[in-house]
Amino acid sequence: MTDTNTNSTTASADNTEADHEIFPRAGFRRRIGSWVYDFLLACAVYMTAGAIGFLLLYLGHYFGLFGMQGYQHFSDTISNTFWLKWPNELWKLFWVSYFFVFFWTKSGQTLGMRAWRLRVQNIDGSLISKKTAVKRLLPTLFGLGNIIVIFDRKNKLSLQDRLTKTEVVRLSLEANRGRL
Repeated sequence: MTDTNTNSTTASADNTEADHEIFPRAGFRRRIGSWVYDFLLACAVYMTAGAIGFLLLYLGHYFGLFGMQGYQHFSDTISNTFWLKWPNELWKLFWVSYFFVFFWTKSGQTLGMRAWRLRVQNIDGSLISKKTAVKRLLPTLFGLGNIIVIFDRKNKLSLQDRLTKTEVVRLSLEANRGRL
């Protein structure tokens, strides 16, 4: 009786490790399904950030911070003026990156991952840090790092998993409820 009681106390005290043992690593199809969903959401974030960026740049023009640079349309001014184009592009990429980093560090799941019952986590089952999330961004780009999962059926680790010492696990229905 004492041995069982000790084991249940240890299991509840180390719940993240227990969760880690329960959930298997995600396969290629689920990862790609999640990636498609998140790609569409990232496009929406990119477009929204673009609209806000355009508005901010237009307000700068309206209040006389810069002129049309010889172009007839304001969108031509932005796309053909180096010092307007690149800050605008970086602004949009920042918000797309922030989308992923925020969700990965808050709950381990983006909206697409939640729909496919996936969670990114450290090998020990804990949530990843902001630094680790930023490191995952580049190899995660366009989902190409997930192709390695096809060839690594035993470990099911993608390029971004290997580089950041993380894993993507498939959650049960119960564990996926109310995570965001």
